[in-house]
Amino acid sequence: MAAARRRVSVGLGLAGAACAVLGVCLLLVGPLIIREQVVKNVRIDPNSISFSMWKDIPIPFYLSVHFFEVVNPKEVLQGAKPVLNQRGPYVYRELRYKTNITFHDNDTVSFLEYRKLFFQPDMSNGNEEEYIVVPNILMMGAAVMMENLPNFVKLLLSGALAGLKQEAFMNRTVGEIMWGYEDPLIDTINMLVPGLIPFKGKFGLFIELNNSNSGLFTVNTGVKNISRVHMVDSWNGLKKVNYWRSSECNMINGTAGELWPPFMSPTSLEFYSPDACRSMTLVYEQSGKFKDVPIYRFVAPKTLFANGTDYPPNEGFCPCMQSGIQNVSTCRLNAPMFISHPHFYNADPALVNAVEGLHPSKDQHALFLDVHPMTGIPMNCSIKLQLNLYIKQVSGIIQTGKIKPVVLPLLWFAESGSIEGSVLKQFYTNLVLIPSLLDYLQYIFLGLSVLLIISAAVTMVMSQEKCSLFWSSNKKSSDSNKANQATSAKKLPPVKGMVLQEARP
Repeated sequence: MAAARRRVSVGLGLAGAACAVLGVCLLLVGPLIIREQVVKNVRIDPNSISFSMWKDIPIPFYLSVHFFEVVNPKEVLQGAKPVLNQRGPYVYRELRYKTNITFHDNDTVSFLEYRKLFFQPDMSNGNEEEYIVVPNILMMGAAVMMENLPNFVKLLLSGALAGLKQEAFMNRTVGEIMWGYEDPLIDTINMLVPGLIPFKGKFGLFIELNNSNSGLFTVNTGVKNISRVHMVDSWNGLKKVNYWRSSECNMINGTAGELWPPFMSPTSLEFYSPDACRSMTLVYEQSGKFKDVPIYRFVAPKTLFANGTDYPPNEGFCPCMQSGIQNVSTCRLNAPMFISHPHFYNADPALVNAVEGLHPSKDQHALFLDVHPMTGIPMNCSIKLQLNLYIKQVSGIIQTGKIKPVVLPLLWFAESGSIEGSVLKQFYTNLVLIPSLLDYLQYIFLGLSVLLIISAAVTMVMSQEKCSLFWSSNKKSSDSNKANQATSAKKLPPVKGMVLQEARP
């Protein structure tokens, strides 16, 4: 019986040692295995699992556009505060795909990414045939751009505008404002001031967005250095842009805005935006989960569109006005255009108070990016920007009336998308569930090893106690027998010698 217990104890000990070895191995090797799998699959390599997803993004993106209709255009011409009414959203399904993919010897790859937009009536609050009253963007923009030209030139333009029946505000359809409309004003301006508007044909705010690319990006593949994967090496062959007044503001930093290097820290992330003509930095706000997938949420800091007075590093983006708007005229044909957060969220209150109808809100107007920190893959995002036009009375151009200087919101848009469906399921299984199981297994094995080793020790002790009791019992029995024999011997009468005599007759 004792021998059997000893064998059980040895078996438990060996099993405990084996579990301990497995637990330690998983503890040490598990993270390395997971890291290797992440590195293998997030780098830009035709043999990686994620390459097809990188090439033809399967995530559904939507562009939602909200217009600001000017309710009182006649009063604004007389110097009244503009009253705005938000219209929309007008929602478009966005398809993205990459072409001209070329790998280079220096661990980089070049590509052109195209976007196609398809109107979604069922998701929209309105249709593209609806009319909206907005500023005459071409005319009012040209008027401000010509403010410092000789008076006779401005008078010539004013006469031409009258002949073309141009007014400060126009009533056009959503489709025309988005995708372009024919306007004889374009040819007239080009004739009077050659080069002022360097394009011909239609004019539309999003005419260059549909069926077009955002420039030639060259990014790092991460094959040699995973910490550099997706980081921009150049854009249109440039290491820096030349739109701004400082070297820092002209830098092309971060990624192309789709993916980031893996193993992120909760600090900040950067990307270059061709639409904003600059690099942008988002800051870490909080950790959380998106459909059970761990994420870091990054948001725009209040300094993103601050002026040079409030935030000196932004001085290079000036000439500036109030904080909360950025002058993009240098990369938008010198037109007096500004970008901001929707409804002037996080901007100088003076901008909000200059018009009526704005209601800035963090929930509705703040941009955010939810990124899985282990892989650098965005799980959920909504990038929101507002387009604004600076308008005012320009002497010599009577069409501008008595308009008071104001940064007038034209529209704001959100580009939103999230991983869902089969892509989300595959992502969760490979990058959340399996690593979690490995993580749990290492502690299960370690815990089991402790339990088994304790059980083995207890069994061994019990076996030894049984043996001790057995030998002790035998010894006591032997001693007892000897004692009994001695006692019996003492009770017998002493044996004395007797002489046997032969009886004689």
